[in-house]
Amino acid sequence: MAKVKYYYDADTLSYRKIAVKKSDYYKKSIFGFLAILLIAFFGFIVFSQLIMSPNERAVNRENENLQLNLDLLSKRIGESSAILNELQERDNNIYRMYFEANPIPDEQRKAGFGGVNRYKGLEGYDNSKMIKQLTMDVDILSKQLVVQSKSLDEIVTLAKEKEKMLASIPAILPVKLVDLTRMASGYKWRMHPILKIRKFHKGMDFTAPIGTPIYASGNGTVTRSGRSATFGRVVYIEHGYGYKTIYAHMSKIKAVNGQTVKRGDLIGYVGNTGRSVSAHLHYEIHKNGRPLNPINFYYGDLTPEEFAAMQKASEEEGQSYD
Repeated sequence: MAKVKYYYDADTLSYRKIAVKKSDYYKKSIFGFLAILLIAFFGFIVFSQLIMSPNERAVNRENENLQLNLDLLSKRIGESSAILNELQERDNNIYRMYFEANPIPDEQRKAGFGGVNRYKGLEGYDNSKMIKQLTMDVDILSKQLVVQSKSLDEIVTLAKEKEKMLASIPAILPVKLVDLTRMASGYKWRMHPILKIRKFHKGMDFTAPIGTPIYASGNGTVTRSGRSATFGRVVYIEHGYGYKTIYAHMSKIKAVNGQTVKRGDLIGYVGNTGRSVSAHLHYEIHKNGRPLNPINFYYGDLTPEEFAAMQKASEEEGQSYD
């Protein structure tokens, strides 16, 4: 039987019975019921932990450890992807640009995987979503690494080819500067000393004593070594990449047909053979069959001051020696 509660009424100087509202009664009942449920819920959790078998505890620890490893793997994939993105940026904007190769478009670098659902076998597990995402990230990263690896292989090939090209392009004086008496004639219209007509001089004339050594100005292959009516004793060298050099009026030839020469190799000696009026070397550079001004190809042999002086001398008027 529920206890009856009273309160003292000062107005009537008597005790009155406390009337309990039904709504308050219901509220108390509901709160009491909820409190019982909460106590039962937490009690069940504590009890389940207490009665959990060693195998179940081991499985729980294994799952927690797996989740931790998945989180770490996801972080490492993100870091590796960031490093790869930086390498791809340098590859496109520095390496490939330097070697005049087209950049690899993002569509090729980051292309996805088509076809059937390759990750369907990973569905149905507690961590399926994360596992599928990690597997997809690893696949994308692996594909990008393959593309980047092939690009770097191509860069290495281009670098070797560039090195070969730079070694082949004529880049030094065919006669040492200390051996020159003077530079007699440059690349321009001149009065021919024998024909007595204005004729375009396709090369440069370097005056030097007979017997002064003449050197190959770049790596290449000797394609002609012999005599001609105009050039006397002459040597032609094919350097590849469209370049050819001619060394004329030699007194003696050292290089032979088919010989492979390197920049700086001795190929003959200054002379006065052929259509020539004085001992000198007539030197020409051709690119794709067209003559070029040799003054632009001495960057590997002259200081800025020496180059300026030679350029000024090449522009002076006068007749050539051949």
